[in-house]
Amino acid sequence: MIEKIPKMGDTIRSFTNSFDSFQTKVPYLTLYRQTANPIKMPDSSIPYLYLLIAGSMRLYTPSGIMDYVAGQYSISAIDTPTSGYALAFSEQEDFLALSINFTLDDVVSIALEIEGDLVERVMAEKVLPQSMENSDAHIIDAVSRLLSMLGENDQLSYMAKHLKREIIFYALCGTCGKQFLQSMIGIQQAGEIYEANSWIKQNYKEVFTVEELAARKNMSVSAFHQKFKSVVGMGPLQCQKRLRLTEARRLMLNENASVTEASTEVGYESVSQFIRDYKKMFHTPPKGDVQNLRHQMKPRA
Repeated sequence: MIEKIPKMGDTIRSFTNSFDSFQTKVPYLTLYRQTANPIKMPDSSIPYLYLLIAGSMRLYTPSGIMDYVAGQYSISAIDTPTSGYALAFSEQEDFLALSINFTLDDVVSIALEIEGDLVERVMAEKVLPQSMENSDAHIIDAVSRLLSMLGENDQLSYMAKHLKREIIFYALCGTCGKQFLQSMIGIQQAGEIYEANSWIKQNYKEVFTVEELAARKNMSVSAFHQKFKSVVGMGPLQCQKRLRLTEARRLMLNENASVTEASTEVGYESVSQFIRDYKKMFHTPPKGDVQNLRHQMKPRA
């Protein structure tokens, strides 16, 4: 299926005259074409699949640093960043990607229709690797067919909803299936916490209190904190700290920011406190960590 990627890139270029994002006639499909860093990511408050079409990309998340090449995709999750970094652009000197948004109902309805024990095997990580890779290839095929219909209004109005269901099914069966299901289960169980976490992602540089976040959701502080920690795996202020440190790491590694510049940019008032928090999270002081990463990561053409 990878051979379909270049044609998909040509389609995206034909619809994106401006170098940013383009909302297609399909409500859930957005196209991205950029020529400079950072790379814009979809709205983190909406679950999505993000497929890279041309170029290569690096995402910095609290869980780690992840690289993607054309034909690979990511599924939104609790620690999905709001921006990425292009390691390389295409021969046409652009970076191309697309996103497909989902709703909780979209995913739950399909999961409930799946017969047998497939969903249980996905959650137990008992699906064969070759089967998951085949599902990933089917995602590319379905997205390719969707893109080919963008100029065909009659076909698009009928097929778009069916192709979306096909994409969701294969995403559930693919290499990110367990992550996808866990994200959806989290939203189903605590949608208001997912929304609060998305707000923190957008405002992590600002000063706020747990009391303020709880008030936004009309919850007591104790109830909010307990539910947030249960869903996200950490408290809201710890989540903010991880987002700040992850962004600071990116600034130092990609933009050559100094320790002081990075700490100030992400909202720290004390550089010494920043260094202590950074070492606690990444197990190495900022300067040493960045030096190690640069040594480990070979530059890409």
